[in-house]
Amino acid sequence: MTDAPPTLGLILAGGLSRRMGGGDKPLARVGGVAIVDRVIAALRPQCASLVLNANGDPARFAAQGLPVVADDVPGFAGPLAGVLAGLDHCARAHPQIAWVVSVAADSPFLPADLAARLQGARIAGGARLACAASGGHTHPVIGLWPVDLAADLRRALVEEDIRKIDRFTARYPIATVEWPATPVDPFFNANTPEELVEAERIAAGEVSR
Repeated sequence: MTDAPPTLGLILAGGLSRRMGGGDKPLARVGGVAIVDRVIAALRPQCASLVLNANGDPARFAAQGLPVVADDVPGFAGPLAGVLAGLDHCARAHPQIAWVVSVAADSPFLPADLAARLQGARIAGGARLACAASGGHTHPVIGLWPVDLAADLRRALVEEDIRKIDRFTARYPIATVEWPATPVDPFFNANTPEELVEAERIAAGEVSR
């Protein structure tokens, strides 16, 4: 879809990496490349601009050369807070862009047609939002968001204490776009040391069957 509206790519790296034993999952290396750099390489051609959501010292992502925005809702409120930070950043820094596509910073195999297919499904279905799926499972973090949803999202986070993405998105018409999960699930994410080993195998072309 070549006439999709311009979209900001939001890379969510605000998690606490508990299952990885702390540290920054996105800076772990797969095939000799930091996962976050793989995400950037996949997303950059699809988006008008990119921003990284991360909490703590932004200098640890200086090598990526992207703007870094922290959650603007306190208390590590989860990925919805990162989405809100991305929507707010887009409204401030890129007022001409009306859409944000969010991805997880620990997903090293993102598809090259992510933004276009999400936009296409949203438009075709007359939906407010779009979400990725693979292997029969939805991936709420991988989604398309209108910038003008920020006020509703802030209210849900601050006043209603909503934390689960799909609990919030259930309020709106949403298009779900399915990608094949074989031979590689494009939304595989490296949450644990074991999954990092698996990512290395995938990157080396040694996909487990």
